[in-house]
Amino acid sequence: MSYDKNLSDRLRESLAHLPDVKEKEMFSGVCFMVDGKMCICVSRENLLCRIGGDAMETAVERHGCSQMVMNGRPMKDYVYVSPEAFDKPEDFDHWVELCLEFNPKAKASKKKG
Repeated sequence: MSYDKNLSDRLRESLAHLPDVKEKEMFSGVCFMVDGKMCICVSRENLLCRIGGDAMETAVERHGCSQMVMNGRPMKDYVYVSPEAFDKPEDFDHWVELCLEFNPKAKASKKKG
């Protein structure tokens, strides 16, 4: 699985202050689980951000951001963000903050039994 290790290091550092962060390989990269819920991922060279449907509607208007589509089905809470859209530190922080703002409202996936 090939993904941007520098980007995952940036995320790891950005989330280091949180008490419950775990990493899980998925979506052709690594996802950062916050409080047991998928929060933000590195997918190849992109960010995959779980920001919620309301924020997603505004976010996709930004350059370098598109709604996640899985198996032909749009995923309402998720967006892909390309590198040019988080190149600047303030832009990177913006996406991380959006994910962390939505995380308390996000539903945890069901545990496989």
